[in-house]
Amino acid sequence: MDACLGGKESMGQENNEVIAFMADLKHRILMVSDFFYPNFGGVENHIYYLSQCLLKLGHKVVVLTHAYGNRSGVRYMTGGLKVYYVPWRPFLMQNTFPTIYGTFPIIRTILLREKISLVHGHQAFSTLCHETLMHARTMGYKVVFTDHSLYGFADVGSIHMNKVLQFTLADVTRAICVSHTSKENTVLRSGLPPEKVFVIPNAVDTAMFKPAQQRLGRDEIVIVVISRLVYRKGADLLVEVIPEVCRLYPNVSCSEHVVAEKILIYWLVLLLVRFIVGGDGPKRVRLEEMREKHSLQDRVEMLGAVPHASVSSLTEAFCIAILEAASCGLLTVSTRVLPDDMIVLAEPDPSDMVHAIRKAISILPNIDPQVMHDRMKRLYNWNDVAERTEIVYNRALKCSDQSLLERLSRYLSCGAWAGKLFCLVMIIDFLIWRLLELLQPAKDIEEVPDVALRGERIEEIYRCKSE
Repeated sequence: MDACLGGKESMGQENNEVIAFMADLKHRILMVSDFFYPNFGGVENHIYYLSQCLLKLGHKVVVLTHAYGNRSGVRYMTGGLKVYYVPWRPFLMQNTFPTIYGTFPIIRTILLREKISLVHGHQAFSTLCHETLMHARTMGYKVVFTDHSLYGFADVGSIHMNKVLQFTLADVTRAICVSHTSKENTVLRSGLPPEKVFVIPNAVDTAMFKPAQQRLGRDEIVIVVISRLVYRKGADLLVEVIPEVCRLYPNVSCSEHVVAEKILIYWLVLLLVRFIVGGDGPKRVRLEEMREKHSLQDRVEMLGAVPHASVSSLTEAFCIAILEAASCGLLTVSTRVLPDDMIVLAEPDPSDMVHAIRKAISILPNIDPQVMHDRMKRLYNWNDVAERTEIVYNRALKCSDQSLLERLSRYLSCGAWAGKLFCLVMIIDFLIWRLLELLQPAKDIEEVPDVALRGERIEEIYRCKSE
């Protein structure tokens, strides 16, 4: 340790260089969601990478989520990212139990201790996100919401979720959607004015997802499906698509002579297509029954649950897994996300999916993985996402403050009965806030010092501590 840092007598000086007070912070942002590491998924990746890039831009970023197993309390991640794992346990699908007002005291304390200037909530599924945005608006904070999913309008679950979203977004300062389709869906579901909604796509860490050094042989095509095996993710489609594709491409191998002659129709017929299905869920039983029924045990491999399952589906707003696949130089069959020459589009219909897979296989020899990787590096990177998100923050903070009465007028427009109920909820929330101010004034809550490791010294500190 002494050799690394130059001796004990210089430790104080070195620490002063490493730990600096960040008086010139641009924004102090609280990221909120029930979905964060160690859980894996698209929302978790989005929050983490966006936070890292915002830290590099000079902002202070703090993440608020619920406890995961033994991970509770305050933790620090790469780059000095601070995470509050509040000691609440998930109730359903990694969501905390909705208490409406029960989270207010600890959320208020975190907002004041960290001197937060803006709250950014993620995902319409997240109970913690909705409650935090509500309490933050009561306290006068500007809030931004990012919607990562698409919802329908007909089933009971969607109707109830859309009403909750309408309540949350009635008083949101600005909103972000990850695609134009997602923006249309969010505006229709919530009644939010379109001018308050910005479209900022997801991105991919291209340094982690690179093409293979050597391409696989041309006599075999491996189709990878990574998804939670539930209806919304299109698992039922696989039951019909896989047997048909295997029937169309039955051969065990393809001779080099046929490949050398480049007779495309023969090449397509003689190809062997195998499937690797990663993920778990209630629909896994149907897939295993299909595999047994058609004797496809040697051509359909079931991996079960796999980490880092940011997966595509029937109703994906913007799938990060597609970007990761394209960054590795892989051709994708899905809905419209990438440029047309990097993706084959298909309707959620078995026959159309089979047609799209056949089309993808036919154009696969013309795909250059490295060229695709380089394009992804230019088109979808997290630094660009962070800079565009910073613009949204700037616009949100320029919005004028509004009184409780002005805000209540927006809740009244949410419906004849729902509007009155929403107003009652917010009035009670306001009264609880004033009561908390009486019981524990804001001036009595100790503020956390703003410290951060200087980027050029982080690697050296970690290296020295490990020796």
